[in-house]
Amino acid sequence: MLTSIELCAGAGGQALGLEAAGYVHTALVDNDHACCATLRLNRPNWNVVEADLKAFDGKPYIGADILAGGLPCPPFSVAGRQLGERDERNLFPTALRLIDEIKPKAVMIENVRGFLSAVFDDYREHLKRQLSKLGYTADWRLLNASEFGVSQLRPRVVIVAIQKNYSEAFDWPQVTPHNPPDVGTVLYDLMAANGWKGAAKWRERADEIAPTIVGGSKKHGGPDLGPTRAKKAWKQLSVDGMGIADQAPHGSFVGRPRLTVRMVARLQGFPDDWQFAGRKTSAYRQVGNAFPPPVACAVAKSVHACLGLRRKFRVVG
Repeated sequence: MLTSIELCAGAGGQALGLEAAGYVHTALVDNDHACCATLRLNRPNWNVVEADLKAFDGKPYIGADILAGGLPCPPFSVAGRQLGERDERNLFPTALRLIDEIKPKAVMIENVRGFLSAVFDDYREHLKRQLSKLGYTADWRLLNASEFGVSQLRPRVVIVAIQKNYSEAFDWPQVTPHNPPDVGTVLYDLMAANGWKGAAKWRERADEIAPTIVGGSKKHGGPDLGPTRAKKAWKQLSVDGMGIADQAPHGSFVGRPRLTVRMVARLQGFPDDWQFAGRKTSAYRQVGNAFPPPVACAVAKSVHACLGLRRKFRVVG
């Protein structure tokens, strides 16, 4: 078994992916109380550290096989004004400190597609140089969740850095050969759970994959399915994107239904038995801000194979 330490663990999307890829977590760090409660609720045996990452000491975890994390997206997102290194929420410097302290064999960091914007060309090269000084070969790729079986259009940048004596064995994961099922197919049983008579017709109308699900900011109001453009896309799928429902529609419901937190979680690739702590708004934000477990698993398996191959070569040689 390979070991991992996860930064900004959130509600466990990336952690579940790493677990499925064969890693054992030595620590999962996050400063959000609700997210930590979710992790403890589902995996009481995990070492969940509720702490400010900037104050976290990585030295007790030296030698972990992989350091993973979903660093805050606002510094590189359009909604966050793309302030990059000038944004106080930018945790890449902290991540570099922890990489230096822990010295993992591999690093895997997820962020928004805005990280690849031309405005950040210099910053990306700066990160690559810093990682090289620490002994890593770094690269990044834009991955779409729908290419890994997730029924959602969710492009995300994944940064992978491998210690230089392992890096030649790394290959990015292959995408799945078929498109994922549409929203209607994925959610039909949940929509019909309370006997809604219109569930079958709704399934026929919800015949595309979902637009990108967003978690939103704590500074804003209750949960909804994103900005105006996203709500229009949901409307085309016969979904009311103005909010999140407490439960599936009942027998004689007429109109476009709203999704429940469980429905959104399934569209993110979470297993149905994964529970989310807190009230509806908090739970929805945890889901919306997560890294889809199937995507995390695919990348983590590629890293696992890389480290395993290198170990095999060293034994044989």
